[in-house]
Amino acid sequence: MGWADAARKPGRAGLKWADADLNAAAAVCAAQLPVVAALSWLGTLNDDDPYGAGYDSAFGLACLLLFAPLLLWVLGRLHAAVHTMPAATLARLTMRRAGGPEWVWHLVFVGVLAVVWSAVGAALGGWLFLVGALRIVGFGVLPALGVAYVRGRTRMTGRAPRGRRIWLGSALGSIGVSVVVVVAGTVAQSTGLIKEYEPPKLSSGQLAGVWRGGHGAVLRLGTGGRAGLTKVAAEPGDHDPVTTEFAVCGGTGTWFLDTDGVHDHYSENGPGARDGVVVTVPGCGDATFWTIGGSEDEPELYVLFGDPDSGDLRRLTRD
Repeated sequence: MGWADAARKPGRAGLKWADADLNAAAAVCAAQLPVVAALSWLGTLNDDDPYGAGYDSAFGLACLLLFAPLLLWVLGRLHAAVHTMPAATLARLTMRRAGGPEWVWHLVFVGVLAVVWSAVGAALGGWLFLVGALRIVGFGVLPALGVAYVRGRTRMTGRAPRGRRIWLGSALGSIGVSVVVVVAGTVAQSTGLIKEYEPPKLSSGQLAGVWRGGHGAVLRLGTGGRAGLTKVAAEPGDHDPVTTEFAVCGGTGTWFLDTDGVHDHYSENGPGARDGVVVTVPGCGDATFWTIGGSEDEPELYVLFGDPDSGDLRRLTRD
């Protein structure tokens, strides 16, 4: 006996996952993901320095659009199987003993399972427990409400909606909300309501000093154009600016401020896109262009090695 029969025999409703409930849980979860991605993009419009990373590849975008429906279907079904529907089962069992609205118990157990999964993630993956729990709850509320809605429609009409209709409705809603978010962000940015990030403009005197980064990296920029390196990432000789690995160097060399961007191998906007520091150390490969980022109060130097979409970012901050 499926849950769709609950309206006729509420006291004997079974625990089997009805197809409509499972489709509702999976489809609503999948529909959330493009909207979350659009909202995340909106939040980065006036965010800090993106460090040259991006998704401007036409091939990458084409692949994303091609495989996105299948990926969303898989992620939606997986989330429904491990979170939404187990919470629904626990809600039904609890309702039989304690009474009360089933959808309320469903939301309660969405939170309970979120705590469980977040604890597992914190133990195995180093998650921040509270942040993980809140995020899991956030992704679980709408699917649970979607299940409640489908059950309500089933009780009213006496027939469960087809899975194809559920997925189509969720897809159209997701696309509609995502388009609204993207259009709103684009308009806000073009009209100046949201200001795009602008890197600081620093002089050679302002750049002089000690800069430190991860893995024990130390870069000393002297006022006379002398540079000292300790475990600093550098471009190897005869490198490919997209696929090559970097070298880790130490020693002394020279540096200068490049305001034309001609040494920036990664710039897609041509010379002059960003100011940077060019560091050269004899015997340590080619000159390395450290792009100036951060803010006026907290400037940074960075290099993005490899593919801009998934490269290895190295940052230095003022000591």
